[in-house]
Amino acid sequence: MPKKRATVIIVDDNDIMRTMLRSILRSHSYDVVGEARNGVVAVDLATRLKPDIVCLDVVMPEKNGLEALGEIKAARPETSIVMITGNADPDTVQEAIINGAAGFIVKPFNAARVLDTLDGISAKLPRKPR
Repeated sequence: MPKKRATVIIVDDNDIMRTMLRSILRSHSYDVVGEARNGVVAVDLATRLKPDIVCLDVVMPEKNGLEALGEIKAARPETSIVMITGNADPDTVQEAIINGAAGFIVKPFNAARVLDTLDGISAKLPRKPR
């Protein structure tokens, strides 16, 4: 039986970043089930769609990635969250890890870096029976 494709939600206020991530993930064995441009929508989507992984930008309008991270982890502790940031300052990284982030992708990213990070997280996901 083929293993289930990991489901992913992409959250970034930049349309180009979302498009790039979507094409990288879809070209490999990921199922992009939703997209959002701010943390408010991200929390709603994560709660409703129950993805395996959320790729979450740190700096966004309305609710930033760190706030959304805390809310998503509170509602769905089993969801793995990868933070995406153009500014990997130690305080942000530390706060995200304390709040439950599973990994980091620093912009500008390339496909290999994104897939390495997500493949590592995906390998640890509990496999849901179909």
